[in-house]
Amino acid sequence: MDDDYLEAVLDLVDQVPPGRVVTYGSVAEVLADRLGRGGPRQVGLVMSRAGSDVPWWRVVNASGRPPTHLHHEAIDRLRAEGCPVLGHGPDAHVAVRRAIWWPED
Repeated sequence: MDDDYLEAVLDLVDQVPPGRVVTYGSVAEVLADRLGRGGPRQVGLVMSRAGSDVPWWRVVNASGRPPTHLHHEAIDRLRAEGCPVLGHGPDAHVAVRRAIWWPED
């Protein structure tokens, strides 16, 4: 993975406003338009290796679930920001259609 892609992922995730989310796939789609490369797995790899300094909890999978090993913390942070979260405990997930964010450009 090159540094340009890593920085592009982190920059985009850092722009996601409180209470909103992006999916790994939507980040990949935006960056494919901008950079012509990458996919959801590459976004996940960047987030797992270098995403601790950006609002990582605002990145969820297509079904609205945060990373399994950080599920509880992510859901708590999302709820605190006013993000629409459905369910409780391990079944809690984001209402992606209501919370999805896309960059302006």
